[in-house]
Amino acid sequence: MASSNHFDYVIIGNGLAGLQLALALSKDSFFESKRIGLIDSSKKVTNDKTWCFWEIGSGKWDDIVYRTWNSANFISKSLDIELPLNPYTYKMIRSEDFYTSCKQTLNKKNNFSFIIDEVIHVEENTDVKITTKTSSYSADHVFDSRIDKSFFNNSDKYLRIHQHFKGWVIETEHDHFKPDSFTMMDYRLKDADQTTFTYVLPFSNKTALVEFTYFTPNLVEDKTYDVYLKKYISEILNIKKFTIKEVERGNIPMTNFPFKRSSTKNITKIGTGGGWVKGSTGYSFKHVEKKVSKIIENLKQNKKPTQALFNRKYHFYDTIFLKVLKDENDKGEWIFEKFYSKNSINAMFRFLDEESSFTEELKIMHSLFSFSFIKAFFRTLLK
Repeated sequence: MASSNHFDYVIIGNGLAGLQLALALSKDSFFESKRIGLIDSSKKVTNDKTWCFWEIGSGKWDDIVYRTWNSANFISKSLDIELPLNPYTYKMIRSEDFYTSCKQTLNKKNNFSFIIDEVIHVEENTDVKITTKTSSYSADHVFDSRIDKSFFNNSDKYLRIHQHFKGWVIETEHDHFKPDSFTMMDYRLKDADQTTFTYVLPFSNKTALVEFTYFTPNLVEDKTYDVYLKKYISEILNIKKFTIKEVERGNIPMTNFPFKRSSTKNITKIGTGGGWVKGSTGYSFKHVEKKVSKIIENLKQNKKPTQALFNRKYHFYDTIFLKVLKDENDKGEWIFEKFYSKNSINAMFRFLDEESSFTEELKIMHSLFSFSFIKAFFRTLLK
């Protein structure tokens, strides 16, 4: 009799990548006979983050989409651009709704088991041994969303920009927001010469998520975000009275670190720990969906799960962008101003989705043409 602590697959981490992968496995009859364990120290019952993405028409997540927008604004010190998104729609999902929906689906599957525990150690032999605080398990293959320790030990070798932010969901006494349009980036309020901007997602005429964001090599104290959030709300939005309903914090690595090298024969790194976050923007939701689909295809064809999972061309583009931000962080406003003002929505979104044509890529690179990008291009090319 097989051990009850042995699984065909174990997924470590019930976040965006782990649960999307689990859902994909559960919906494919090929995996009906596989025992699959999901290990996480959290029950995932709170709204700890939000995810936003764009897509054309209806999508597989529409049942849990919290809000949608058909228009965006980009604001800098010299430009105020309205961006009609057609044929795209910008969509937002609250993590609490995502977790609940995924767990409801997976709990109906007899071959899936949720294990609330903290993973202490993972060791690969003929199979993979997983040691937790209270027990131990084994698996033929492990999908691990934890970031490898080597990422934190190579601070000088690879490019690292922190996309760190704090946001408040605020409610006002009077109508202040236009719920059909959101602010992608507003550069009117900045922290010195660093790349900082404010992101505003209106939920109604009186409620919105207002988020102050940094794209910088270094972090700041929590109170610093509060200073700029208060200043933006009072001086830019001209709101004097409001109530903070929710608080959101985050730090997304924007990096060219080779996370994929941390995967082995029987352990596949996923999510942020697998390098699935877009290096130049931090967007992850649709990138995770695509990579999960490719992993499922690879497993069914008895291929290595990570085969053809990454596109070197876009890694090259991301590295150029990160080099400019690392060496000349004050260029962020200029970069995004050119990106949003000189390219069509279709071209920009296809480029960020890593689905663009070479012609579109040339036009985008030309729009960003500067000495800074030329230097970064050749440094990356000759590395």
